Amino acid sequence: MIEVKNLSKIYGDHVAVNDLSFHIEQGKIYGFLGPNGAGKSTTMNMITGYIAPTTGQIVVNGHDVAEEPEEAKKCIGYLPEFPPLYTDMTPYEYLKFVAELKKIPRNQHKKCINAAIEQTKIQDVSNRLIRNLSKGYKQRVGFAQAILGFPEIIILDEPTVGLDPKQIIEMRDLIRSLGKQHTVILSSHIMQEISAVSDEVMIIAHGRMLAQDTPDNLSQHVTGTNTLELLVKAPDYRVRSVLDKISDISKYEVSREEDNGMECTKALLSASMEVDIRESVFYAFAAAKQPIISMKPSNISLEDVFLKVTEGKNTDSRGKRQTGKYAPIRRNKEERD
Repeated sequence: MIEVKNLSKIYGDHVAVNDLSFHIEQGKIYGFLGPNGAGKSTTMNMITGYIAPTTGQIVVNGHDVAEEPEEAKKCIGYLPEFPPLYTDMTPYEYLKFVAELKKIPRNQHKKCINAAIEQTKIQDVSNRLIRNLSKGYKQRVGFAQAILGFPEIIILDEPTVGLDPKQIIEMRDLIRSLGKQHTVILSSHIMQEISAVSDEVMIIAHGRMLAQDTPDNLSQHVTGTNTLELLVKAPDYRVRSVLDKISDISKYEVSREEDNGMECTKALLSASMEVDIRESVFYAFAAAKQPIISMKPSNISLEDVFLKVTEGKNTDSRGKRQTGKYAPIRRNKEERD
């Protein structure tokens, strides 16, 4: 879908993006996570063809952005951090103007515009001047222009900046709905934003890709273990006696817990990343006739993943890597599959 190879953008002595490479697959929501100034917006502007890279290559649906810019741009709908709205127009007039720019056939204008208005839920304000709309509705109008014409790829740069909590929830629901029919790249420095909607997370800092994987896999890579949380209807000493017999468990912690008035034991199990212990745990407790009330993976939060991955990942003013505690997590497609 999108292939980014050795991408760099340099402004004088400042390296905004530094040898960045990643692959975007079809039909997923990707969270592009990083602190302010990490290079997220610059990368998105290069993917969309808004600015040219200093070095590197971007291929969108088989089209090189530098060599076939029009063909590449046809595949992309883009919502920048500050939507380029014409405030003297109504949303309907603006979308009609955008349809002309996107070269959507005239006989499809009405159908496409109405579909975008309906999907972004701006029917009630479609004939009001954009200048009189709230921040939330202006953001929705920007969203509507991004999805107009049903592009295969939707790129959203900080789509919830300046929105109130209710508007943020509505925007997240809209992004999830887009993910059912489009490939979505969502840029944000807000962890909860990325965690709430993303199938896969890319962590960038100082213009470099530090990690790319699913949230669960990132958690496992950072901790170096596969962790499982159990709730068992049994005293803690019986739970310990079963766990001691499971060889694949490297360590465990148990504590007493109540569940709807029942005496239970909560156990946190750790094992090697290469080992799935769920089946052996299930059969061990079944053989001991101790019922498992719940079993679920136990992962550290995305905030903790981000802090651990970026800890010590600094670059100097020319983008040269300085040493850090955590090695970059960069799993290629074959490894993820």
